Amino acid sequence: MLASVRARIGALLSPGSAVGSGGWRPLIKEPYTGAWQNNAPPVTVDAALSNPTVFRCVSLISGDVAKTPLSLVQTDASGIWTAATSAAFSPVLRTPNRYQNFGQLLESWMLSKLLAGNTYTLKERDARGVVVGLHVLDPSLVRPLVAPDGAIYYELTGAAELAGIPSTGVAAPAREIIHDRWNCAFHPLIGLSPLFAVGGVATMANMIQSSSAEFFSKGGRPSGLLVAPSEIDPKTAARLSEAWHSLGPGKTAVVGYGMKYQDIGTSAVDSELVAQTDSAVATIAGAFGVPVSMVDSSKQPPYANSEATQRQYHAQCLQIHLVGIERALDAGLELPAPYGTEFDLDSLIWMDTATRSKAAIDASGVMTINEVRHKFYGLGPVPGGDTLYLQQQMYSLESLQARDVAPAPALPETPAPEPPAPAPTDEEIAAAVGLLAVS
Repeated sequence: MLASVRARIGALLSPGSAVGSGGWRPLIKEPYTGAWQNNAPPVTVDAALSNPTVFRCVSLISGDVAKTPLSLVQTDASGIWTAATSAAFSPVLRTPNRYQNFGQLLESWMLSKLLAGNTYTLKERDARGVVVGLHVLDPSLVRPLVAPDGAIYYELTGAAELAGIPSTGVAAPAREIIHDRWNCAFHPLIGLSPLFAVGGVATMANMIQSSSAEFFSKGGRPSGLLVAPSEIDPKTAARLSEAWHSLGPGKTAVVGYGMKYQDIGTSAVDSELVAQTDSAVATIAGAFGVPVSMVDSSKQPPYANSEATQRQYHAQCLQIHLVGIERALDAGLELPAPYGTEFDLDSLIWMDTATRSKAAIDASGVMTINEVRHKFYGLGPVPGGDTLYLQQQMYSLESLQARDVAPAPALPETPAPEPPAPAPTDEEIAAAVGLLAVS
């Protein structure tokens, strides 16, 4: 199959095989600048992953992505994404292959992306051409190939038995591979892992751990000298040295000749191992975008708010991966409109009790009781819970709109004042006085 593909696309350009014509740049894999002059070995994934901070960042990100539910959604008449079911696309999002569930597939997806900068997922199709299986390949065995006309192929340089490819030398067109990548600093088809930036820091931190382990295995004291006040012969010096080393750490030696012990090594305090270790932790966590408080629990932020930390973690670290996976699956599964895939972020950013209760109360009038119960508490619907409630003094938008467009009401007519009664005449007054006198 590889021979036929190569016959079709002609001369192939692979990463690093040609510089300039295809835009490829050589990748320098050094633990620190100038390491190759000092014969320092390159940083391997195994060596970097043995660092506790690197391991924590990788396992945290991959685990959080894997535990976040991913659903098939579609747009409704209002343009809002809602959960959907499709006989063609839903099965592969539940069971992507015969040996993994979808959470395990996402974990493998993220481990490959974090450690290699690239995730190559092979599609498995049925007779209809619909994708019914997904297989994450070993990134070290996959090599992108670019033809002179710009066509992209992926060559599998090793066997992938779980994916049903027992032989090597197989090339697949780009439409059969979902290629998710990030940090494409050198070429659009080559992603970079954060290990590229923190290789030197991880190597230094591992050396500190190895040095500390060796230091404490020798009793927790630095190397030193036995100094005699006067010269001694070589045989005596050899005998005292052998006797000293045979005791081992923690033993008390008795020597003569007025000898004194003098430290020549550097203690942990003098070398500031704690400060250097803290600096390495912060640097590695920053490269992966993980808040340092999620790697080292002793470095809690001043506000000590778990929700704020989770939102910072989502914005600075997880969002680029979640969105990348959604877009890669939308294109890779060839989902037609109006279908798509979407992560449920509510299950990832789960608020504390007080904040969740306040948010539920504030949502009154915007969400129904059943919607509030489902979103903030994970509870089912109740009778009568599909009605929106507002306070009595509040008006609906329709009534306010009707009031604004209606003509101004006419002012009520003011009745004319009655004319004042005429003043009584003298005769009327006299008659009234006479009547009063008679009575």
